Amino acid sequence: MIASVSTALLDRPGLLVAVAATDPVRAADLAARIALAGHRLADKLAEAELVLADAEARTPTGIPVLRLDAQAGLPLTLSPAQLGAAIRAAAVGLHVTLPHGMSDALLTPRELEILVCLGEGLSNKSIARSLGISAHTVKFHLEAVFTKLEAGSRAEAVAKGLRRGLIDL
Repeated sequence: MIASVSTALLDRPGLLVAVAATDPVRAADLAARIALAGHRLADKLAEAELVLADAEARTPTGIPVLRLDAQAGLPLTLSPAQLGAAIRAAAVGLHVTLPHGMSDALLTPRELEILVCLGEGLSNKSIARSLGISAHTVKFHLEAVFTKLEAGSRAEAVAKGLRRGLIDL
């Protein structure tokens, strides 16, 4: 019976998700994120299949809860696709986390492009030409990549990106 319920939740186009947040602005942000992730906002808590909550919100018992907050659960920087997958996983009872050490190291799509170019051995100028951006912008993104991956060099950033599954070579 549990497997059929889980499969039904996974196959449905959009789950009904309620929001639990102490701040109305945060509640509106979470509601918008639900829509971007391809799910629907539940009008009533009783009809929700999952609660998307911030760190401070009280949540009901008997319904799966997914915390979306950098300190208490998943980071706010999740892409809509990542959030959509996390909502589906949590709704069927899975505990959703990022790999160890990754909560503060989510790279933006542009930072991932830069990391891939690093893995290909491109110079800053070559990366800039390849991506249609300035060398200064490449340098800015490289600094962010190094900081997020806690890397001291280009080679170390690529090695950490490979180990964490961020890039493939």
